[in-house]
This record gives sequence, C-alpha cells and structure tokens, in this order.
Amino acid sequence: MPLNITMADYGVGNLHSIRKALELCGATVNIVDDMSLLKDAECIVLPGVGAFDKSVERLLPFRDEIVARLSDGVPCLGICIGMQMMFQGSEEGNGPGLGYLQGKVVRMKAPRIPHMGWNLVRSSDRIMDRMSDPYFYFAHSYHGAPEDYSDVGHTEYYGEIPTLFHKGNTYGTQFHPEKSSNIGLEFLGNFVKFAEENK
Repeated sequence: MPLNITMADYGVGNLHSIRKALELCGATVNIVDDMSLLKDAECIVLPGVGAFDKSVERLLPFRDEIVARLSDGVPCLGICIGMQMMFQGSEEGNGPGLGYLQGKVVRMKAPRIPHMGWNLVRSSDRIMDRMSDPYFYFAHSYHGAPEDYSDVGHTEYYGEIPTLFHKGNTYGTQFHPEKSSNIGLEFLGNFVKFAEENK
C-alpha cells in the first residue's frame, strides 16, 4: 500500500509542487484545509513559504493534539515555515508555535538577507543516505535555533546555519526539496521510505 500523506493547507504557497514531488516518490497525498484531520493522519507534511504568525494560526487550536501525534511517532516532514512552526516561537512573529521542538526561530545574522540560492547541506543522518552532491535550494531570512537537542544538518551562509532537524519520526528542513530538482526528489524519496517504515 502506498504511504498516505496528509498535507496541511493553512494558506501558504507551493502545495501543488510538493504534492507532485511526493507522488513521484510513490506516496498518495491528500491536501486538507481542516486541520482537525491531522489528528488521524498516517503521515503529516507541513509545507513552506509564508509568514510565521499567519501560517501557524490555523494549527494552534489543535496544537496539543498535533504535538501528541508527533510525540507518538507519526511521521512528519516540515518544510521551511512548516519546520519553523514546530518551534516554540519566532522572532518573525508575536504568537506561539506548536512547541514540538524546543527553542525558537531567529533572524539570520548575515549581511545579505534573505538567503536565496543553492547551498551544500552537511549531514550524516540517514535521510541523506546515498546523496553524493547534496546541494539544495534555500529562500529564507530566519532559521531554527534548537535548545534541547542537536540539529542534524548544517549549511554555510556567512557562518554555520542549522538547516535539517530530526526528533522522533519528525524531520524539518530549512531548504525546499520540492524546488531542488533531482536531489530534492532523492531527499523526499528517502523521507517516504522512512515514513513507510515507521508509520
């Protein structure tokens, strides 16, 4: 049976390119705008591109249930703002995040912001297995700054930037795999395989 992914539509862009990429990796993707449906998902994807407060506001009424599902081991992938919302809060906004990842999202300390373009991601996590040339596409001004565990991947942009996070069966990326050509498909394929093994 194909992996059934529930993708949250909370008003950000890029949903259809992420769905197409995941379907190319063998998954079935259902896009939902009713956030209560995440409570029964086999696998969750929180997509990227958006502002923190606006993106997270529709998830907050179900925060406890979503965090409980992630803590129980439901596989999840958060991309860009989808990853940032998993933290406790962000310097970009005023409201809380989901709080699954301890720490906050901070503004990049770099002379050129936003960071847009292709960068090498260094990681030994299994999600990066068999990637000989892991350059991914970035478009961001903020990044996650975890407190209670180590992030598992970095990139260089006027210093070292945390860019790949792993806790339980949840992954979060600062980069956009759906905009990263073949290497992005390889990454998403590894996530689908990981989720199938852990659903």
